[in-house]
Amino acid sequence: MNGRRADKSLGEIVEEVSEKASLLVRKEIELAKAELMEKVSKLGVGAAVAGAAGVFLLFAVFIFLFALGFFINDLLDHDNGWLGFLIVFVLLVILAAVAGLVAYRFFKKASPPVPEMAIEEAKLTKAQFDHQKIERDQLGRSLDRPEPVEKGS
Repeated sequence: MNGRRADKSLGEIVEEVSEKASLLVRKEIELAKAELMEKVSKLGVGAAVAGAAGVFLLFAVFIFLFALGFFINDLLDHDNGWLGFLIVFVLLVILAAVAGLVAYRFFKKASPPVPEMAIEEAKLTKAQFDHQKIERDQLGRSLDRPEPVEKGS
């Protein structure tokens, strides 16, 4: 056997194990932090790229609407550009009105956000506690009552 191991007392061994366990926990925490930082940075880059895609898409919608206005102008063989753009404007207002109406109906159908199941469960729990309290009170009263004394004894 190794003479070094035999020379250590139980206290020294416990201290060494404690130190190594503490070191291991600190290293695990550092590893978790590093892993989270890497994932957060990747999420940040992904969010930035998604934001850029959204901006490009918004610009594309504007360009499409301009092109649609010119296309309608060409279909109507209209010399001025205002008629095609007016038709596109009216279409967008109609779409916005329909979307607003649909949203209004959804909001009207939705009840206020109330945790109904949690409230019902709390009521059941309270009823159970009340029932147990009554049983404890009845048991306590029966234990507190003195035994009836028989007169003939």
